[in-house]
Amino acid sequence: MKASADHVLLQQIRAGEAAAWEQLIARFEGRLLAFVRKRLVNQAQAEDVVQETLIGFLTSLPNFDASQSLEAFLFSIATYKLTDVMRRQGRRPTLPLHVSTQSGHLAEPAGPSRKASSLYRSRELQVIRGERLRRCLAGLIDEWRQARNYERLKCVELLFVLGWPNKRVAETLALSEQAVANHKFFVVSKLKELGDGSF
Repeated sequence: MKASADHVLLQQIRAGEAAAWEQLIARFEGRLLAFVRKRLVNQAQAEDVVQETLIGFLTSLPNFDASQSLEAFLFSIATYKLTDVMRRQGRRPTLPLHVSTQSGHLAEPAGPSRKASSLYRSRELQVIRGERLRRCLAGLIDEWRQARNYERLKCVELLFVLGWPNKRVAETLALSEQAVANHKFFVVSKLKELGDGSF
């Protein structure tokens, strides 16, 4: 699919079109699963990694750089999720993590004989922080689902996934702007409290 078609698809997903989300899943889910299954024996674990990849994609969608390849973005998220699972299992990931230089060449991965570049360390730290925040948010979402707090769930989706301003969320959900601001403040406070303070 061409970059312009990817751009349209992303715009539709940001606009909350369910058909666009289903199209993205139909297009990438099988390939992501095949990629992960080559490295994980357990089918359920592989499916979890793919689901976490898609959730990670949604949470990072407001900051997605449209000049980046959608496919590369999804597979890079999958790589990090997979690496995290392998580390938890005590396995050393065999996936090379390269950093692209400005000239377009791939830098050698950091090893015992080479210090990690500041760019590599910075990117790795961003991934770690992003994963912590994702886990915190996933825990909060589970709590709200169990408590049937659908108002807060809807607010979070519109504010953080679609990136809507408070006023638009308030109009769409027939809430006051203050109520939306309160939901937003609660979520950001919880993420700061449960995360590492980097949100």
